[in-house]
Amino acid sequence: MIKKIKSNYIFSVLFCILLSASICPAITSKVTRHSNSQEFMKGDVNDVVIGSRGTIELGRRSDVLVKQFDDVWSINSIVQIGNTIYLGTSPNGGVYSFADGTLKKIYAAEIKSKDSNDRDANDPNIVKDDKHLANEHIFAMAADNSGRLLVGISGQRCALTRLEGSELKTIFEPNESNYIFAIAVSKNGEIYLGTGPKGKIYRLDSSGKRGEVIYDSPDKNILSLVLGSDGQIYAGSDSRGLIYKINPKTKDTAILYDSEQQEITALTFIGDDLYAAATSANAAAAEAKFAAQPPQPGRPEQMMEEEDDSAGEQSDGGTKLQIANTKEPTEQEQEVHKMPAPRPPRPSRASYIHKVSKEGFVTDIFNESAVFFCLAAQGKNLLVGTGNDAQLFEIDANSEEHTVVFEDKQASQITAIALIGDNVYAGLANPARLVKLGKTFAEEGMYTSEFIDAGQPAKWGKFQIEADLPQGSSVLMSCRSGNVNDPNDKSLSKWTPPKEITGPVQMDCPVNRFSQYRLYLKASDGKATPVIREVAVASAIPNLAPKVESVNVTRMDMPAKTGVFKINYETKDDNGDKLIYKIDFRKLGRSGWIEIKNTIETAYYEWDGKTVDDGRYEIKITASDERSNTPETKLTGTRVSDAVVVDNTPPSIVKYKLDKQGKNIKVKITVNDELSAIGKVDYTVDSDTNWISIVPDDAIYDTTSEDFTVSLENLSAGQHVLALRFADSVNNTSHKSYEITVEK
Repeated sequence: MIKKIKSNYIFSVLFCILLSASICPAITSKVTRHSNSQEFMKGDVNDVVIGSRGTIELGRRSDVLVKQFDDVWSINSIVQIGNTIYLGTSPNGGVYSFADGTLKKIYAAEIKSKDSNDRDANDPNIVKDDKHLANEHIFAMAADNSGRLLVGISGQRCALTRLEGSELKTIFEPNESNYIFAIAVSKNGEIYLGTGPKGKIYRLDSSGKRGEVIYDSPDKNILSLVLGSDGQIYAGSDSRGLIYKINPKTKDTAILYDSEQQEITALTFIGDDLYAAATSANAAAAEAKFAAQPPQPGRPEQMMEEEDDSAGEQSDGGTKLQIANTKEPTEQEQEVHKMPAPRPPRPSRASYIHKVSKEGFVTDIFNESAVFFCLAAQGKNLLVGTGNDAQLFEIDANSEEHTVVFEDKQASQITAIALIGDNVYAGLANPARLVKLGKTFAEEGMYTSEFIDAGQPAKWGKFQIEADLPQGSSVLMSCRSGNVNDPNDKSLSKWTPPKEITGPVQMDCPVNRFSQYRLYLKASDGKATPVIREVAVASAIPNLAPKVESVNVTRMDMPAKTGVFKINYETKDDNGDKLIYKIDFRKLGRSGWIEIKNTIETAYYEWDGKTVDDGRYEIKITASDERSNTPETKLTGTRVSDAVVVDNTPPSIVKYKLDKQGKNIKVKITVNDELSAIGKVDYTVDSDTNWISIVPDDAIYDTTSEDFTVSLENLSAGQHVLALRFADSVNNTSHKSYEITVEK
């Protein structure tokens, strides 16, 4: 972890946005903040790293020692003896030495010429290429107590060999084994081998002789071995993902932990705590990265090497930059820049670093949706090599914070790690490369952000960072803008010349909807790095007219509000201004508008349609942002409703015909309404309380004029009263009665 750089200056700047005279004073300002790994990881990095707690720092200095190997796909093991670094590779079982900048092949399996249709002896699913493949692998190497190189050969033959002079000599061939995945050497020189495919652990004396099986596991392979300070052997298995603890003297075996993952690929100790890399091949199929997992609010307290509560005092000449405080975002701004969702549940296809305490308690300190190939301890930190993005993670074992300290853009996996002095040597695969990471930081690095969307063409204001700048370090900013969210679009403005950030810096990119910033981190001595914790980008949108997006007018179907219409309207203001509304009406076909109500603050209004004549009317809504603007800058937006029918008059009977046939009577009527369709007709005879409904003669209620027939049978002689009740589709109702005489 980089120690906190105490400041001798504090830039406390009241937030403001400088605007040109051409922009009206009534604008909406917004500050976009980037402050966590989820946001920063959306950008591009070059020699900078992003921490899990949302920091941007310079990465470690890296040098590619070997850029290309012949017929090598993967570096599986790295061992240093003296001034020479040895590399074990696949698929041709090559062992290489690297010293004084020179790479030399000291062993390779003999490639026998075979027909391309021949099948591999160990794996019938593999067709061998007679020019390139020997199907021999060096998965594990170590140095014995005499400083001689031990090499485990796997594949076509399985043997433990030792480098004597310039020749690898076989000293042990394990029975029923094809692979040696792990080699560990004890303080007294005993050699332990983890093998497969039958999961056996062998012990040999310091000479490599008198080999014996000290544990025959039911697992497919023993992938990892480490010797504890307690004299016990710790082993990681394949297929069940078990961590074993084995007493080499008594051969008593206990299972420390049963991981949910299939493979324990690596084991290492920090003090008395055992750390295990648990992974499975299908972890590479998952897509989520640690930066896509939103961080929990707050940060753990950091252990500072030096503490000083008096901010701003002189120290080592470093500088602290701070971002001016601003108001909390409005609801509309929160919609544009939503807070991260809650942390997702534990992914089933991720890999994990398990911590096993001396007492046997197990906790997960890190997970990532990637395959974990190798693990090493450097001080109190862990280094984890992964695929398929060839990333090297550094994990603080105490705080559990983690950072991608290196990523190779060409290779696919980091398959081997070795700590040599203060340097880290990383072996890569697909293609094979050897990289050295120094303890010092790179002198320069660059971070390019994602596009920031202002929502509308905006003037871009001040750029601020919260950062610690050690003496001799600096951060510069460049920016560009455009109206398309595409970093490759030719219409984007050119990057502005970099400006050093010593306080708020004006962004000089043109008025456009999208902007992008680029940070240049620099450090002169490589001993310390700028640490950026938060970035704030200010933008200002000129006053825009509010929009009335919809107007709906509906007649209220309530007895207490007959003839009343409810007017609903939806509006939007891109500036987030407070809106007031004016409502006007006019009869269809007329030009002038008549005001109903002004300065309404609600998004609805009830209009009494009985206050106007029957007819078709339009309703106009005018939204104004005058309460958030000056008289010179206020703007309005309008929208007119579809025509709505005001009908307060019930239908009437325009035709009536009586047909008598003795005691049977037929009454034919025509009901008509001016504006609305006929909705219902009922009748009753002689004031009977049970009304009887009838349907139009054409059987459908669908027009403003309908014909009906009322049939009355077996009426008694004398006087009768036929009562009719008829209504239109909006429930305007009328009644009519007729006297009927039936002769004796």
